[in-house]
Amino acid sequence: MLEPQGTVFFLILLAIFAGLLAWVVFANQIVFRVLAACLAFIPAMLFGVAAVNKYYDYYQTWGSIVADLTNQGVATLPEVPHLAGKVDGGISKLGLSPQARAEATQTGYLFETTVKGRLSRISRAVYIYLPPQYFLTRYDNYRFPVIELLHGSPGNPEQWVNPMNVLPTLDDMIANRQANPAVLVMPDTDGGQKYSLQCLNAIGGVKDATYVAVDVPTFVAANYRVQPPGRAWGVAGLSEGGFCAANLALQYPTRFGYAGVMSGYFAPADNIVPAGNRPGAPAVYVPPFPGNPALRQKNTPDIYITRLPPGTLIPQYFLAAGAQDAQDVQAAESFRQEAQLYQANVPLVLIPNASHDATAWRGALRPMFAWMTPQLTHQAQLADAARAAAESAQARAKAGKSAHGGVTPSPTSTAAPARGAN
Repeated sequence: MLEPQGTVFFLILLAIFAGLLAWVVFANQIVFRVLAACLAFIPAMLFGVAAVNKYYDYYQTWGSIVADLTNQGVATLPEVPHLAGKVDGGISKLGLSPQARAEATQTGYLFETTVKGRLSRISRAVYIYLPPQYFLTRYDNYRFPVIELLHGSPGNPEQWVNPMNVLPTLDDMIANRQANPAVLVMPDTDGGQKYSLQCLNAIGGVKDATYVAVDVPTFVAANYRVQPPGRAWGVAGLSEGGFCAANLALQYPTRFGYAGVMSGYFAPADNIVPAGNRPGAPAVYVPPFPGNPALRQKNTPDIYITRLPPGTLIPQYFLAAGAQDAQDVQAAESFRQEAQLYQANVPLVLIPNASHDATAWRGALRPMFAWMTPQLTHQAQLADAARAAAESAQARAKAGKSAHGGVTPSPTSTAAPARGAN
């Protein structure tokens, strides 16, 4: 097949390269020899790029390459500003036209917004995907669970859209009753593809952990019809994002109930940061916690988890790795043994014929969604039931005070009881 990973494409590049080399040898005029030698660099370079692409199983079609290079489907995403308080007591209807809302009931709605972190002082792009169920009438009173997806490095939130194909994967699983509806939140965790911040509050650096684990979830919960951060929130990531998910789940156990680690590692490496923490500056390697081994150990999941008191309630973990990457497999198996002290069954999925590449990450999506989304839905239903009971108790107390001539306080919550997902 004449696709980026197809054998025919590689043979064509070899044939072009061989033909140009023959031209170099047999051309009579020096100018043509020089021209042929220069042109030979092109198929040689393309062959190298194609080999790397095939090794990591990144782009599978020409369309995906064009879409990524031109930002099609991402740069054209509608931008949705901070809309809290404008409609529905703080839950935005996104300003969609009737036609767009009708389409969203079939395809869901992916958009980009900018989240300005109140605590971290970081401002970055975040992609948010609302599933089709978000726009259906029977879900009007349902607050959806959320999965925050963290990309690798180099990377950005687009990585989840293309080439990971996370949206059609989740939609297909929901349609076939293999997964439950959830809102997906995809933040920029590094502030640029040449940087690697590992979702850490590094000493002397930006508060990346605060942004990803506090500011972004707080913003999403305040603006969209979702559960507040807690047991009905999951965090998942690939490669560097896998480390982020593993570490943030332990650092912020009250904000996440479940964590998915795909080809992740469990001890921080050096950060790659802009020199002087100036956006756009050249990248430099900096240890995140210089001179503070205690802080480094706290942010090393495979050490920190062993020092938690027995019986500590931590988020539930799902682990996955490419079966052909011995280092990723060993890291996952080691962390699994440690996590089983707090979680009876820690799933570990090894993706066959995959290494530290997109084949492993795409292969891990389905089992991760199948494991995580039903549990998130259960937690959302528990939270809704607790909210409804609290509101009912408040209403009874109000009625009792009114019957006895007492002063009636104003209600503190106007949220309607939510119905569970079907």
